Amino acid sequence: MSKKLTTDGLREVWDRYAPRYDRDISFFERIQFAGGREWVCPQATGKVLEVAVGTGRNLPHYPADIRLTGLDLSPAMLGIARTRAAELGREVELHEGDAQALPFPDASFDTVVCTLGLCGVPDERAAIAEMHRVLRPGGKLLLLDHVGSHHRIVHFGQSLLEKLTVRMMGDYQTRRPLPLVEQAGFVVQRQERLKLGTVERVAAVKA
Repeated sequence: MSKKLTTDGLREVWDRYAPRYDRDISFFERIQFAGGREWVCPQATGKVLEVAVGTGRNLPHYPADIRLTGLDLSPAMLGIARTRAAELGREVELHEGDAQALPFPDASFDTVVCTLGLCGVPDERAAIAEMHRVLRPGGKLLLLDHVGSHHRIVHFGQSLLEKLTVRMMGDYQTRRPLPLVEQAGFVVQRQERLKLGTVERVAAVKA
């Protein structure tokens, strides 16, 4: 079994990785996640929380009239997001924090967004429960992530890769948040699975 990184360890990993994150992820966005941010962000309305905001790559894709708060574990990633927001003229309130223990009151957001983030949270069930907690009744949950494929050969390859990525950066390849979203009390409205089942987009509401 791969050794799991602690929260402090993950923060250090992402702080070190922050300067080259945009360059590296842009390749995967073209090949694997094309159109994903454009699918998620326009559905956001009202007061919006983005969990694992990272370097702020979603910022250009949000509607102009939302009120945006972003949270990330890594101060270095948040620094890049702050610069990007200023360049875009986008007002956003940025917080350092843990997705597994969100520092916000119950029922305080209309929409929660998480793109390519749940794969790197040590306890994704706890993170989803926290997203449910901070959403108002009827609020939207919008997710994009890489997930475990339903094709056996692809899933086997993901399992092998996961032994390395979990140890290096806490990144899981074979998770699938959708069942946990439903167990947490969300009602799924839209769901798409792409790229041989390795990418999933989810839009759900808090019942």
